[in-house]
Amino acid sequence: MRFIPRQEVKKKIVDAQYPEVTAWRYECAKCGHVFRIYPRGVSQKQISKRVNGMAVMLYVLGLSYGAVEIVLSSLGMSIGKTSVYRAVQSAAERVPGLKREKLLEGYQTKAIGADVTSVRCNGQWIPIGIVVDATNGLVLSIDELAGEDAEQLKAWLEPILNAVEADVLVTDDADAFKIVSDETGRSQQVCKSHVGRNTDALVDEISAILAAGQDHSLEAMGIAPTQALGDLAMLKMMIHSRRPEDQSLLEEIYLRYANARKPGNGKKHDVAYRMRNLFMDRWNLWPRLTFYRTWKDEYGNLILDGTNNHCERAIGWWIKERYRSMRGYKREQSALNVSRLIAFAGNRLSCGLRLADLMA
Repeated sequence: MRFIPRQEVKKKIVDAQYPEVTAWRYECAKCGHVFRIYPRGVSQKQISKRVNGMAVMLYVLGLSYGAVEIVLSSLGMSIGKTSVYRAVQSAAERVPGLKREKLLEGYQTKAIGADVTSVRCNGQWIPIGIVVDATNGLVLSIDELAGEDAEQLKAWLEPILNAVEADVLVTDDADAFKIVSDETGRSQQVCKSHVGRNTDALVDEISAILAAGQDHSLEAMGIAPTQALGDLAMLKMMIHSRRPEDQSLLEEIYLRYANARKPGNGKKHDVAYRMRNLFMDRWNLWPRLTFYRTWKDEYGNLILDGTNNHCERAIGWWIKERYRSMRGYKREQSALNVSRLIAFAGNRLSCGLRLADLMA
């Protein structure tokens, strides 16, 4: 009544099973427009959606565009690497979520982890931000950032925090993330691994200087080297035990060095001033470092493990692992597309991914 069948048309295609298919030409009875209807999995393009799906799968598994071309050609499916590239980019653009403007619809979590990495694109390094569910590692968003200062990070993270209704932000020890936490009114957990490694390195460096008798700045404050070495050893122990109640002890130790004077312009910071800054920083950081010790579910179990490992793993698996085998991206959008596609596949490792849903 509405469409008139006009012609049966043979169409040659690149496919793993069919060398050609039959399409129908129809005419609209009302306006006279003529169009074609193709079998499922075939479009007006020559390459079938099945072959495009195989190309995307092989690329996600680690093959280059050229290697995918070779593999498919050896299986009787001649497809150029440009076509492989187009298939990958097209599938990636259909990845649901993983974009700040269209986060996973309806998804909620009480804690998110955030981190920033960089990839090379046309000879320049571009910052890429990644957000995960800090409780289970699910990747929520991957975005290109204009910068890594507090203002740019807030513009990136605040809409995500609001969208998933998160109360906690898990990050590394960067000051910019602390500002974001404070200005958005969220609690923060600073990664205990980052702080632990940095503290150990500083304590070992300063202890070596004291043991060698190379600095005498503490003598003017009436503090013996043995006292300073004991304080550093105590800090190292507290950093690894991370008991919330130790904040008062940290304050007491900091006050011992609080009067250390800053060296003049152009002069190297002496041990006394470095110890003052170290103890002051860790004293102020303590609530953010030990937050996970007091945040529990209704059954009394700890919700977080105190690290930002979910973000670190996501960066390594879904961004860097693919990137290491390349000389860099040519387009910034390609960097985002590929990272989002691989992360989207990684999110579904436990339940499987229907590539057909991305090839529509």
